[in-house]
Amino acid sequence: MKNKLIILFPMLVLLVTSCTIVSNEETTKTHQPTQLETREYQTRMYDTNDAKLIMKALVNVLQDDGYIILNAIPDLGVIVAKKEIDLGRGKNVSNDYYQNEFWVNFFLALAGSKNNNNTPNYSNEERTYQKTRVVEVSINVTEYGKQTKVRANFQAKILDNKGNTVNVQQVQDMKFYQDFFAKVDKSIFLQKNGL
Repeated sequence: MKNKLIILFPMLVLLVTSCTIVSNEETTKTHQPTQLETREYQTRMYDTNDAKLIMKALVNVLQDDGYIILNAIPDLGVIVAKKEIDLGRGKNVSNDYYQNEFWVNFFLALAGSKNNNNTPNYSNEERTYQKTRVVEVSINVTEYGKQTKVRANFQAKILDNKGNTVNVQQVQDMKFYQDFFAKVDKSIFLQKNGL
């Protein structure tokens, strides 16, 4: 009987600690925002029903940040824009591309999540490397009585030198959206005051 206890006790301890470890891993995972939480930080209400003024302010902010407006439909309240960053050939990227610390960190994480292997991919005697970073945004502007609601959705992707998509990811950083809407707030103020 004593021999059975000696064998069963370590097994029981092993079983309990392994359950604890599995349980601990689940609690340390990063929180994935729900659809409602995502909408909340992607949306801002403005105390004006002048959707044209809001759209003009949004276009100004996007252009100031280097985006090209691909489409703007005032009747629907839709703006679509894109920003491309050419990385040059290989990893020797000029510091000019690192003006915005957020995008640097975002794209480094995006590249790392897709390929943790730094060895080049040789195919048909040509090296494949990350060539272009693209940030796309779609914005919806809607009048609600005496207010206007703005929802912005940013998406980032990396293209290789052959034009193939390496990785695509929705921007889900609350601080990024707060910074974006702070710029929009300033632009609306400038628009209202004719500056």
